[in-house]
Amino acid sequence: MKLYYAPGTCSLSPHIALMEAGLPFEAVRVDTKTHRLADGGDYHRINPKGYVPTLEFADGSRLTEGPAIVQWIADQRPEKRLAPPAGTMERYRLVEWLNFVTAELHKQYSPLFNPKMPEEARALFRDKLKQRYAWVDGQLAGRSFLLGEDFSVADGYLYVVTRWARASGVDLSGLGQLEAFMARVAARPAVQQAQQASDPR
Repeated sequence: MKLYYAPGTCSLSPHIALMEAGLPFEAVRVDTKTHRLADGGDYHRINPKGYVPTLEFADGSRLTEGPAIVQWIADQRPEKRLAPPAGTMERYRLVEWLNFVTAELHKQYSPLFNPKMPEEARALFRDKLKQRYAWVDGQLAGRSFLLGEDFSVADGYLYVVTRWARASGVDLSGLGQLEAFMARVAARPAVQQAQQASDPR
């Protein structure tokens, strides 16, 4: 199994999930500017969409899109409790969180990474992100993780995108629950191992 990744991107989320699950895999670095692999190969032949992550299986089939990948990973090791059982309301809560992080946080950062985006527009996206994070902060009150006391793949995803806040100028001051959450996730051995391997910042 191969995980195609790039430093500083959302591909750190499935990397964390793989480490948490204890699944064997090979990490293959992608240059997201040139869309080339280390061996010179064209990444578009792996994923025509051109972005990471992609999870490639032994039979050559592939899965793309982070929320789908991390759920597949979680389902391979149900005893790790990275996702609630399929069909339960708790599982749909996980899906709800994954969708929220994807649409309301992850994609809101895209304009902030675009050097051509006017500062006035950037300010609007930063403000929207601050509002979304304030809501997340409230949801974390009285719980260690998004679904309660068990770390899930949604927590890994939230952690990864929230790491972009400081560099993007998103003010998260005063969000104590979120700050404590980030510290809890950062302290996990699997998270530290994934960061050192794929995103050495």
